[in-house]
Amino acid sequence: MTHVVVVGGGISGLTAAYRLRTLLPAPARITVVEQAVVGGKLRTIGLGGLAYDVGAETFLVRRPEAVRLVTELGLAGRLVHPTPVTPGLRIAGRTAALPAGTVLGVPADPDALAGVLSAGGLARARAERDRPLAWAGGDVAVGGIVTERFGAEVTERLVDPLLGGVYAGSADRLGLRATMPGLAAELDAAARAGRPVSLTGAAAAVLRDGSGGPVFGALAGGMCVLVDALRDRAGAEFRVGLPVRALHRASGGWRVEIGAAPSPEFLHADAVLLAVPPPALRRLLAPLSPAAGTAAAGIDVASMAVVALAFPPQIVLPAMSGVLAGAAEPLHAKAVTYSSRKWAHLAGGPVLVRASVGRHGDAAALQVDDQELIRRVLDDLAALAGVTAKPIDAVVMRWGGGLPQYAVGHVERVDTIEAEVAGLPGLAVAGAALHGVGVAACIGTAEAAARHVMEHVRAGDGSIGAWRG
Repeated sequence: MTHVVVVGGGISGLTAAYRLRTLLPAPARITVVEQAVVGGKLRTIGLGGLAYDVGAETFLVRRPEAVRLVTELGLAGRLVHPTPVTPGLRIAGRTAALPAGTVLGVPADPDALAGVLSAGGLARARAERDRPLAWAGGDVAVGGIVTERFGAEVTERLVDPLLGGVYAGSADRLGLRATMPGLAAELDAAARAGRPVSLTGAAAAVLRDGSGGPVFGALAGGMCVLVDALRDRAGAEFRVGLPVRALHRASGGWRVEIGAAPSPEFLHADAVLLAVPPPALRRLLAPLSPAAGTAAAGIDVASMAVVALAFPPQIVLPAMSGVLAGAAEPLHAKAVTYSSRKWAHLAGGPVLVRASVGRHGDAAALQVDDQELIRRVLDDLAALAGVTAKPIDAVVMRWGGGLPQYAVGHVERVDTIEAEVAGLPGLAVAGAALHGVGVAACIGTAEAAARHVMEHVRAGDGSIGAWRG
């Protein structure tokens, strides 16, 4: 009987296990080993009597992977989209509407930034399209190139808050190619063709290529709906609460060492699929491939916490979906979501709000107890929305090392990992460390990895090649 071990039970590992079940012959055995909680960063709790997500709450619907999987699992009737209200930006003590027509804050039309920038900042941004950009390819820090081209205000007031919301990282460290691949590709294409190139023009081209319709989706009942469906349909054995200590090459496959060091257990597998965070990926790969281990070690992680609050139904929130704040703003939270405004299925009962706290390099922000985190977020909420009522329910969910940092050179690091793993027969990798931190991107890497495990099993000769999610 074919046996595949999936290491990691988050959305990537669960998707991989499910897809393997659909691809491999019926008698195949699939084991998922998860050290903590099945579902990973998809976590639904009860808040004020409602199902509420305190991890990833949404996914891109303009990427096909998540919607396709949700539909395949029979969950399309649960798919919901945000209400028409827009998010806001906190700028120097005031809240402005997030301008439309940007690529993670890089404007396709600087005129749309009139309500966000000062007069001088707006003039600088408007001039960008007419300034020659000597684009030589390679990778650069987002903050560096945006500040040089548009001025510091675009970075501080737009790009940094948006990137912080996705990665909990700094625009000055995150790389353009990994965080804004469409923008980098447009710059490459213009340079190859000898056309004038600018960030404004590249952003406009990216947005022209985008489709209409909703950008994001979620599931009524919470992301646990997806977690439960994948777990049920995977037909896998789940070993929860056990660390994977090491991988060992064995005749015809692998030995997976799990459990406590004094008395480890060994699982024998034809193939192993790793869907783990960067630190665990480094630890497991380094003895097998020093180059892959070094590349994985170069992917840093950020910690954060979600503070979820429920207020009495009579509380009135601003008419927006939430507020993003850059690091320069005197707030504790980098993002506050007015969930009862953002999602129609959460309206009409207790007023629900969630705040994200913590940025890469700012460990002190999380080195307080839960009650202090709640107090700080309540202070932010009073400043942002005028809400001073006492919550009827509050939950803090901490995500230690939860977000990979796509620093300059990330694409090359991932290329190295995948090329090295391709030379280890019966081994595959997936997850947020690779080609995107969002749910849809993780699903994509998991399905690609599962297909290549299937090809390895069918071939029987250990050749699975390199792949991309």
